[in-house]
Formats: sequence, structure tokens, C-alpha cells
Amino acid sequence: MQDLVRQEVFQACKTVIVKIGTNVLTTDNDRLDLQRIQCIADQIHRIQETGRRVVLVSSGAVGSGIGILGLNRRPESLPELQAAAAIGQPSLMRTWDDALMRTGHRTAQLLLTGNDFRNRQRYLNVRNTIRTLFDFNVVPIVNENDTVSVKEIAVGDNDQLASMLTTLLPDPLLVILSGIAGLYDGPPSNPASKVIPLVEKPDESLLALVAAEQSSRGRGGMGSKLRAILAATGMGETVILASGRSDTVLDDIRQGHSTGTLFLAKGETVPAWKRWIGFGAPPAGTLILDEGATKAVRTSGRSLLAVGIREVQGDFEPGALVTLKTEDGNEIARGLANYSADEIRRIQGRRSDQIATALGHVPFGEVIHRDNLALV
Repeated sequence: MQDLVRQEVFQACKTVIVKIGTNVLTTDNDRLDLQRIQCIADQIHRIQETGRRVVLVSSGAVGSGIGILGLNRRPESLPELQAAAAIGQPSLMRTWDDALMRTGHRTAQLLLTGNDFRNRQRYLNVRNTIRTLFDFNVVPIVNENDTVSVKEIAVGDNDQLASMLTTLLPDPLLVILSGIAGLYDGPPSNPASKVIPLVEKPDESLLALVAAEQSSRGRGGMGSKLRAILAATGMGETVILASGRSDTVLDDIRQGHSTGTLFLAKGETVPAWKRWIGFGAPPAGTLILDEGATKAVRTSGRSLLAVGIREVQGDFEPGALVTLKTEDGNEIARGLANYSADEIRRIQGRRSDQIATALGHVPFGEVIHRDNLALV
């Protein structure tokens, strides 16, 4: 059944980011599901035929490596996980390349880490590479670089990675294909639970619907998916969460049929510069604000001054991206700090005319200028 809202959502997008989880792409014996991959590749081709571009965020490298190595469970140690990813990634890419070549499309591999989003120049390089691949009618296939990624540079998981990619691309629609049919109003295992077809105003109250279970093969779960969805909708983008095990899921989305859960964007699209500040890069530190500074930043559109800072967490240099939180721990904004963590500790709680006494100079009147702040 066609849905007018969903038709408008698809018609408005220029780029479709399709994230597919490990449980969709692998069989019960941890081998890549060749039939499922070809089915999805055929549907991607039909989206491309509408003049839109597709970026594929594909999990499955670790899962494929588990099968190749003959393991009976997902490894727990980092070296074993990285080894499984290194072994499985070539098989994953070869399978996608074969499937998409049958539809007339070439593929390209992009393996990313958190540093590719944290560094502004590398972030722009990723964007330019993807757009150039589009010019050559190539389907970019993106995965986190699990073979080298450690906690300090990790994106988190491919749900987060897909959400962060929406900051890079023109008029994106994010589609997350999972092993379940969408967001349920209760535990998915309960026969009485139903898929929620539409979430008009996504907010953190949705996290209360998350079931405790987690994927046996992948890293994420519904909690991770919802956090990624909230980040994307917070940037003004729309997201669809649906079952990747449906043989027609991408065709249904393309045709505006009701499938899965549609999460509508919150407000207008955030400008590109503030998208990177607010959602594209992992913060290097945290500033805890008092009530006055919180109000000035969140509701009055003001810059952040030293006088309103209660605490500095982390160690970072001038120009680093930091997150701003209230005294009870709620994140309200992110921004680029004019001072290092050490300098901010020396001037926190002081008026602007007292900065010179503390530092010996006053290069900036504010810790973070309003132009370099993004509300979240």
C-alpha cells in the first residue's frame, strides 16, 4: 500500500545510504548469504535507475571471517576480532562486487575510522572521494576499518557510521536494514507487539522501547540503531528502519510503500559546517556548564564564555571539538574550543576581563564562538 508521506520522502532525496547488518547478510552457519546479497544488489540498481545515488554501508566482514575460520562464536579479544575482519573483508567485497557487476555497476571500498570524521580535512576528503565515485557511476561500499580500529579511533559500529555519512552527502535518506521489521511497541519476541509505522518526533524516549537482547554476530542492537537514528533526524534527515530479510524492502521504499518504521526529520536541515561540528566528529573533551551558560547557549544564541564553565573533562588542544553538557550530564551542544583544556581550567568561572590575569594574554573573548557551536 502506497503512503503519500513515504512517496514524498523518497522523491525529496538525492542520495540513499543503505546500511545492512551482519545478521541480514550471513546465514546461520556464518557464511555470506549470496542469494540475499544479489537480491539487495538488484534493488540498489533499481534505485540507481531513478537518478539517485546509493552508498552501501555493509557489515559482515567479521561474520564472514568467523565462518571462514570455522569459529563457533564471535571472538571476544580485539586481535581475534581484527583477524576475523581482515580475513572476511575481501570475501565480503568480492561478493558485493560480483552481485553489483551483474547489474552493470562497479564498486569501491572505503574503510573508515573515527579519525576520518574527527579531522576536518580528512572528513572533506571522504566526501570528495564519494562524490567522485558517483561521477563514475560507482557504488561506494563503506565499512569501519575493524582491522586497525581501537577504542580511541573507533566510530562505534556501522549504525553510527551510516548516520555520520549523512553529514557528507546531498539530500540523504538513511535506510537501516535489520533482522527485524522495524521499531516495535514492545519486545519483538512478543506476538502481541506491533511495528510502529511512523515516528513523527523522534526523541530519547524511544530508547525505553529497546529490548535487552543484542545481535549474536554484530556489535550493535536496537539501542545503537536508535541512537544513530536520533543523530540523523537531529540533523534534519529522515530515516527508515526496516527488515533486510524482505525480498522487496528497497523496492517498497522506492515506490513509497509502507514498510518498517519511518522516522521523520526534526526541524530543518543543519548547514554542512555545523553538521560536522554537531554530528560528524567524535568530541575530544567535555565542558560542564552552569545554569546561566546553559541558557545562554541553548536558548539565547550566545557564545560560551569562561565564566559559565564549571568543569573541564579530557585533555585537548585549541581548535578541538568538545561537547557541552549541563551539570546533570545532559548534552546540549558541541563546538570548537578557542583554548586548550589546560587553559580553560585556568580561566573557568572567570569573567572575560579576568582572562589576561590568568593567562597573560587574551586571544579570544569567548571559549567557543557562536559561529562554531551546534546545538544537539
